Amino acid sequence: MTTLTAPHASSATTSRPGLWFAADAVITGVNALAYLAAAGPLADLLGGDPATYRGIGLFMVAYAVAVGLYARSSLSARVGWGIVVGNLVWVVASLEVALTNAFDLDGLGRAWIVAQAVVVVDLALLQARSLRRR
Repeated sequence: MTTLTAPHASSATTSRPGLWFAADAVITGVNALAYLAAAGPLADLLGGDPATYRGIGLFMVAYAVAVGLYARSSLSARVGWGIVVGNLVWVVASLEVALTNAFDLDGLGRAWIVAQAVVVVDLALLQARSLRRR
């Protein structure tokens, strides 16, 4: 008799520890390209200055590449924890921008920043879980 059992919810993080880092790299990269390619329309839609979107986009390209390289490597967990901390710093900074309106965003722009922070904190938590199970 054969018995089938459902995999544990943590099997994705255990068998593929780089999965959440790869997802982070892809999401960050897509966002970065949008910031670079559509800085003007984004500024019109969300408020702020197109130059700010371009600057953030350039930073995000570099971050996406670094996280993507980590996701495909066998680097130590310490590097992974550095990425988790970087993501958490991004979340705190994003919430500060939304609360203080540091970039002169309109309401939709501040809502976008908060939504983006929610995605990043979720990724950071999933990354941390995968690192703990490594």
